[in-house]
Amino acid sequence: MKNRYIIFILSLLYFSLTSDGFSQSEARKSLSDNPVQLRKYVTDETGTLTSSQLLDLNTKLSNEDKSTSNQIIVYMISTLDGESLEDVSIRLAEKNKIGKKENNNGVLMLIVKNDRKIRIEVGYGLEGALTDALSSQIIRNDITPEFKSGNYYSGIDKGVDAIIKAVKGEYIADKNPGSENNLCYGLPVFVMIIFGIIFFFIFISIIKGRRMIGRSIYAGKSGWSSSGWGSGGSSGGSFGGGGGFSGGGGSFGGGGASGSW
Repeated sequence: MKNRYIIFILSLLYFSLTSDGFSQSEARKSLSDNPVQLRKYVTDETGTLTSSQLLDLNTKLSNEDKSTSNQIIVYMISTLDGESLEDVSIRLAEKNKIGKKENNNGVLMLIVKNDRKIRIEVGYGLEGALTDALSSQIIRNDITPEFKSGNYYSGIDKGVDAIIKAVKGEYIADKNPGSENNLCYGLPVFVMIIFGIIFFFIFISIIKGRRMIGRSIYAGKSGWSSSGWGSGGSSGGSFGGGGGFSGGGGSFGGGGASGSW
């Protein structure tokens, strides 16, 4: 009877150990076989960056996306568990479809803190501006010197600024046709002058009509004004901490550079 109990306990122990090993093996596969879906422009899974640092970086990269359509993503993890940096990087970039589909203007900065490795993965559309050589230079000169000193935020910030500078002017984000703030941008001066003259004559006509009709028009205008324009000041909305990231369908072909510190 005792032998049966011993065998039973040993069997449970063996199953527990093998199951744990299997789980760890599956976890190792998940980096490249099942890349994470990123929801922010900057994601730190190591707890290295403070909340204010994350907010600053996310806001900067969100603004870059809005103004140029270039999508630059930073992902910081602890270890690759023996996997290839390049394989993990390009699969992450492809899974998250960084950059716009029509421009392929995405960049992924993958930082592996404990392994002391970093890669800049560059989308097809930015390979002419952010070359392999320039990506390597940014890693060597801007990022890794700060990392060696333990200044991870400063290294990321400098690297991001260098990437933004390199790809500046490559693309410009489409203006939102429904935005009232953009109605006058891009219009020739003479068109604006014509509209100004038209509105001037309309204004004069309204003044003359008011003088002819008298009090009834004054009463009608007063009621229209209070209902038509009273709530206009609150239409602007508000913006949170940099906004979330959503891939635009960008493609990658392996351009970029890797480094270590």
